[in-house]
Amino acid sequence: CLLTLVGHGSPVFMAVFSPDGRRVATASHDRTLKLWDMGSGHCIMTMRGHTRQVHTVAFSPDGRMLVSSSDDCSARLWDAQTGKSDRILLGHQGAVYSAAFDPGGLRVVTASIDGARIWNAITGDCEIVLLGHTDWLRSAAFSPDGQMVVTTSGDCTAKVWSAMSGECIRTLQGHDDWLRVASFSPDA
Repeated sequence: CLLTLVGHGSPVFMAVFSPDGRRVATASHDRTLKLWDMGSGHCIMTMRGHTRQVHTVAFSPDGRMLVSSSDDCSARLWDAQTGKSDRILLGHQGAVYSAAFDPGGLRVVTASIDGARIWNAITGDCEIVLLGHTDWLRSAAFSPDGQMVVTTSGDCTAKVWSAMSGECIRTLQGHDDWLRVASFSPDA
């Protein structure tokens, strides 16, 4: 073990490296995000704003922003330099289990009990609502070219959507239980 990052008051649900590998962001049941310096292992900042547990955190491709998802029915966009959250993505009617940037850092996809949404990361406006699963969603991710989104659900399927129109392109079936995570291969 090279480093142990100690500081959250409850279980940590996710840890991700920044694009340059110098920092790690963590999301916790204690309702906070933390940003850590990988050189020293010290906590650089603690980000507060969510009112319930935080499920996921992701860096934008340039490392300047973070997006988080929470049981408080929201996702938040954070400045990774100051730790301030100036955009709250509201509209889901249940816990938001996943949030991820597109490859350009201009859009965010979220997955919730009530479906998935694609948001403008600059304005915070919801652009597209993805509906079609028959159970809650656990994750969503953009394709490497940003043209598609994949979602996973408790209905034992994954769906591939057009990130431009919101149309369901394909339903992937064959699992016997709910799906937790799906992602695209690097060549989509």
